[in-house]
Amino acid sequence: MIEALSLPFFQHALIAGALIALAVGVIGPLTMANRMTFMSGGIAHATYGGVGAAIFLGISILPGATIAAIVAAVIISFVAYRYRHRTDTVIGIVWAVGMAVGVILADKTPGYHVDLMSFLFGSILAVGERDLWLMGAFDLTVAALVFWFYYDFVALSFDPVFARLKGVRTRALHLLLLLLVALTVVFSMRLVGLIMVIALLTMPAFSAERFAKTLGGMMAISVILALLYVLGGLTVAYLYDLSSGASVILTAALGTILTFMIPKTRKR
Repeated sequence: MIEALSLPFFQHALIAGALIALAVGVIGPLTMANRMTFMSGGIAHATYGGVGAAIFLGISILPGATIAAIVAAVIISFVAYRYRHRTDTVIGIVWAVGMAVGVILADKTPGYHVDLMSFLFGSILAVGERDLWLMGAFDLTVAALVFWFYYDFVALSFDPVFARLKGVRTRALHLLLLLLVALTVVFSMRLVGLIMVIALLTMPAFSAERFAKTLGGMMAISVILALLYVLGGLTVAYLYDLSSGASVILTAALGTILTFMIPKTRKR
């Protein structure tokens, strides 16, 4: 393990994992508190369409995936407010269409040799130095936005009707949160893939909820747990030559089970 720490690609993987864990730890509790897990799943799978489009057009994967994730987030946010009773239906459509578009465009790419499985299940060892700078910038953006709108997010999460009456622009805030989810999905794609990113978003937050008294406390605990799960999973993946994404998710699942064996520190 000591030898691995001297390898540049493993160093990049650990730094990327830590940066992703920070974003996931902050956004995950907001996603869960606002009951956006299914919405996040729709965004994650629709992002695959952007991956396929980027491959077909011969451009970088990151811009294609980002555009697809943002478009999916805007559509889902619009439907959630305009046609609330049909939200789950539209999410299912966005989910399926995004995946289908990605597969078709990848199939039609001349001389296509890119391994799409790495985008579905993660390939953290492919992260470069430029990706690390982008992830770091995204983490700073998430921290700044959540800090600035913290009380608005609290109001949106627990009483959106009261928040609207108090002048909070709940619709714009809802869209902002979904956009942050979309970008978190894009950056997490390298670590655990689009298929498993929802588990990474929810498990640290799910465990943190048991021990936190406030949304801020839940975020802090979620960040710590996400860091432990991600770095622990990457270590297991290296030691036993396993897939990084699957190792992180199984480590998170084990950690979640263990946290539920610890008595709660607060009353319901």
